[in-house]
Amino acid sequence: MNQLFKDIRQAHEDITPSIQRTQFVKSTTLSGLLSCHVFLKFENHQFTASFKERGALNRILSMSAEERANGVIAASAGNHAQGLAYHAKQHGIRSVIVMPRIAPQVKVVHTRALGAEVILYGDNFDEAHEHALSLAKKKGLIFIHPYDDDKVIAGQGTIAIEMLEDVPNLDSILVPIGGGGLISGVATAAKAINPEVKVYGVESACFNSMYAHINGVTPSFGSVTIADGIAVKEPGKLTSKIVSELVDDIFLVDEDEIEEAMLLLLEIEKTLVEGAGAIGLAALKKQAELFQDKNVGLILCGGNVDPLTLTAIIDRGMVKAGRLARLTVQITDMPGSLSTVSKIFGECNANIDEVHHQRTFTTLPIQSTEVAFSIKTRDHQHIEDIIRVLSENGYMVTDLAQQASLNKV
Repeated sequence: MNQLFKDIRQAHEDITPSIQRTQFVKSTTLSGLLSCHVFLKFENHQFTASFKERGALNRILSMSAEERANGVIAASAGNHAQGLAYHAKQHGIRSVIVMPRIAPQVKVVHTRALGAEVILYGDNFDEAHEHALSLAKKKGLIFIHPYDDDKVIAGQGTIAIEMLEDVPNLDSILVPIGGGGLISGVATAAKAINPEVKVYGVESACFNSMYAHINGVTPSFGSVTIADGIAVKEPGKLTSKIVSELVDDIFLVDEDEIEEAMLLLLEIEKTLVEGAGAIGLAALKKQAELFQDKNVGLILCGGNVDPLTLTAIIDRGMVKAGRLARLTVQITDMPGSLSTVSKIFGECNANIDEVHHQRTFTTLPIQSTEVAFSIKTRDHQHIEDIIRVLSENGYMVTDLAQQASLNKV
């Protein structure tokens, strides 16, 4: 038994009184859809809606009285911030959190509500991280790294202990990767308990730092990702070593795949999961053949989603499913024309949500106008039927969603 696994065992004993032992249960619906046995670890049900509490608390419990008196500081996109702020407050410790300016507002508000002093700095985690290190030196605060810290890693590894206690015959675990703290702890514990368990990491293709590091290729970084909690440009030194030794493979998924996974969890499991938490399901769907008939564990690592982001994801998902559509219809610009078209929509059992006239910014003849209808529909076939009926009645129709899809290709 290596030292880190001993630390994980000890962490499990130490933090259990203060941490929610979240459910790890089979999803019958997802299992049927993906032809494997899917088990979900609901870490989004922790008090701060993230697994990060585990590592933050374990690090706090290891601090001396002098260190506690100095206070703590961290850099975080949000979940480490909330976990540290919450448990620091429980132990009477001052906490300062540096968050990138792009951090979701919901995470900023919640972190302040938990008693932390929040400083917004930089356009990404790495810039916030450097500023936090500088403040730690200036103010004598104890810096608590969100992932490259053995006590933090040990705390995160307690998840794997619970998963394998609940489902001993687990074949594979899919783990989100940002800096690598979660997967380092999970891989260490899982492989120590059962060396046959496969541990796979998952990153956003927009922020593939660990994948690039392990595979010796140049990383690629986008400006933003829906999986903001794992948007890390530089993986940890300690975590990189563990990942290279213990993780079986790392998968990359695209933004639309993450969005789809978030919506799927919301619809099927009735659970709110942020991008980083849904990324495992996105990878499982993408790599479905690899996991046929296997017992697969997914860690829903967080559930802190900005309401506006959630609204956009739901709307975009409804468009992809054919349940929302936006059609532009060319009509004669005269009284009664709009009423006639609206009647056709009604006869087709489509509910009109919004109507927008376009008379000025168009190349149509002056006697014509372009009207955009946002409508609620059943599916893509329903949309095609509506377009067919409009066309049969002499109207020129454009499906804006279909047009955007073609332009993307």
